[in-house]
Amino acid sequence: MTVAGCGTPKPVASKEPLPFDQAITAATDSLFQQSQDATGFMARRSKQTVVLDPTLDAASGQQTAATQRLDRTMAERVARTFEQIDVLAFEASSLTRAQYLLVGTLVRVQNTYRIDLALVDIKGGAVVAQSSAIASKEGVDMSPLPFYRDSPVLIKDKVTDGYVRTSGTPIGQKADATYMERIATATVINDATTLYNAARYREALGQYRSALATPAGDQIRVLTGIYLSVSKLGLTAEAEEAFGRLVAYGIATNQLGVKFLFNPGSTEFWVDPKVSGAYAMWLRQIARQASRTKVCMDILGHTSKTGTEDANETLSIRRAAVIKQRIGADSADMVKRTRAVGMGSKQNIVGSGTDDVVDAPDRRVEFSIVECGK
Repeated sequence: MTVAGCGTPKPVASKEPLPFDQAITAATDSLFQQSQDATGFMARRSKQTVVLDPTLDAASGQQTAATQRLDRTMAERVARTFEQIDVLAFEASSLTRAQYLLVGTLVRVQNTYRIDLALVDIKGGAVVAQSSAIASKEGVDMSPLPFYRDSPVLIKDKVTDGYVRTSGTPIGQKADATYMERIATATVINDATTLYNAARYREALGQYRSALATPAGDQIRVLTGIYLSVSKLGLTAEAEEAFGRLVAYGIATNQLGVKFLFNPGSTEFWVDPKVSGAYAMWLRQIARQASRTKVCMDILGHTSKTGTEDANETLSIRRAAVIKQRIGADSADMVKRTRAVGMGSKQNIVGSGTDDVVDAPDRRVEFSIVECGK
């Protein structure tokens, strides 16, 4: 198969913001037109198969109402416009039959969203087409789907980062190796997450455990899914054990961002026990796992962008100090091993400033492993 050269610039289907559905159409059409120009596969008489790995919000790694709409609109557009292409569901059986893998992300750019799409040759691992389009923010609903809404931590690790990188990889270059190596396990995770989103928690738990048993199963989405599923099933002891394993993973990879929600402008945890009822257990496990591994940590408080920069920085360090105090109460040796740091709103992930479920990742506390004594 011949592909375009590595120096090919990123094709942009639209430089001016379009309504969301029109931007999806423009990006989709551009992607498959490039495929025809580069490989000629659309000119072949036989059907070509493409498997769609559900798209993500690039900043948070979440699936949202908007990414779900992106998936649906792309599939419908291909079915109507490109008769020689079959878009298959993201399942293990589809991977064995499909020639190409379709990935995509939504990237917030000031007051717009950029859609990035990439088409990957599954066997060779090279990107054969890549396109982008700009969508206006109106009608783009970034509310996370239930799994991501309920998750106690940010769903960002080397696998999701690899997916995001692949969506913007230029034509002719290889898709991210970490992402591609774990693609089979990703289909099991997707099945489990679909079950969780449908409130079929026991079935979801079985699928997450199946994913964990695979060689590539030690991933943040799997560990989070097990914790969430056993929590929904009321298995308290198993939930604490599962959260402990999730924290241990975060410490080992130095990627542990926990969504502790506080009352607005306050250092008091959110009053609804459905939201904050598990916080004492979370703090206990963070203290226990950090103490066990003898690590030192910076506790980084973050806020949404609502309010002034100075007020946000002050509030964020006060919240970080509360977390430090609570961890110290659970493990005295962590008092000297932790430092409270206020980041304000300088490292917002979502940046919507809506102070609701959409920008919950912005109101997080991160635990960064640092060298002791510094």
